[in-house]
Amino acid sequence: MKELFINNVAWAQKVKRDDPAFFQRLSLQHAPEYLWIGCSDSRVPANEIIGLMPGELFVHRNVANLVVHDDLNCLSVIQYAISDLKVKHVIVCGHYGCGGVTASVKRQKLGTLVDNWLLNVQDVQNLHRGSIVKNNTQEQNIDQLCELNVIEQVTNVSRTSIVSDAWSQGQGVTVHGWIYSMTDGLLSDLDISVSSSENLESKYISAIDGINARYS
Repeated sequence: MKELFINNVAWAQKVKRDDPAFFQRLSLQHAPEYLWIGCSDSRVPANEIIGLMPGELFVHRNVANLVVHDDLNCLSVIQYAISDLKVKHVIVCGHYGCGGVTASVKRQKLGTLVDNWLLNVQDVQNLHRGSIVKNNTQEQNIDQLCELNVIEQVTNVSRTSIVSDAWSQGQGVTVHGWIYSMTDGLLSDLDISVSSSENLESKYISAIDGINARYS
């Protein structure tokens, strides 16, 4: 544990060398333009992979980057980000090889609480069972489900009363679906960016069709 404090001192000193006024500015305001909803996996550090400093990205993470309509933790983050911070973009970002998605596909048991949580991923899998190609490898099926899961969570964000109310009041908020590859460190846009209730369905259908076409 001592090493972590040593690392912290080194990091703070480096930041101050590079930008002497950074921490003073950071303490005076919190005005990020982006909300990141991602997986808790420690290999997917939100700020780092998109090159943003502290204060530029509001972050919520959970196992398998899920947005569940009775998850008050996630909903509170979304509400605060949109209503108070006035973020302009909500990014739902999954990653290939996600442990939660893998466990769902393989029907692995990880523990009572997490198994119940991952029933939400199994719901996505069941919804798209007909389009997940049976003769593909299990790894390909997992990757496909990782992408489909992102699209479903983008839809869940967009259907919250928080986001729909913001849109009805003319607030400019766009919900995006991305996925990250740990093999090369690159993000991919899953071609779904929703900026109104009216274009949600067409964006959803187009994104799902695009994913299924890539794996067919």
